[in-house]
Amino acid sequence: MIALFLALQAATPAPVPPADWSALPPLRLAATPDYPALMTQFVRGEVAAGRCPAPGKTSIAIDMVILVSPSGDAIRIVPHAINCPTVEQFAAGVVQKAMRGNWAGAPPASDSWYRTGMTISWGS
Repeated sequence: MIALFLALQAATPAPVPPADWSALPPLRLAATPDYPALMTQFVRGEVAAGRCPAPGKTSIAIDMVILVSPSGDAIRIVPHAINCPTVEQFAAGVVQKAMRGNWAGAPPASDSWYRTGMTISWGS
């Protein structure tokens, strides 16, 4: 019985975000974290180490969509690929942590997609 349950879970595809992210409502948090303070040093280090190709850039924009449950929890976070997986995943983790107990207003009645993003600048 347990093996069947696990097999069915493994066969269930992950929810796919809509193609047009601009049509999604923005993610609304009661308190917006200071994303640059949380991420600037990490992003600068990834760029300096060559793990995040950003020649000549002093900022990176990271857009993502979040599937939110009726309890206001993130079910899935999908960052837009910027050719820097470490920064994409770090940003998704920061957003997931920021969402905990921080939903503004009433959460959706059913699982719903929202959009958010941030720009991290680190100077030269």
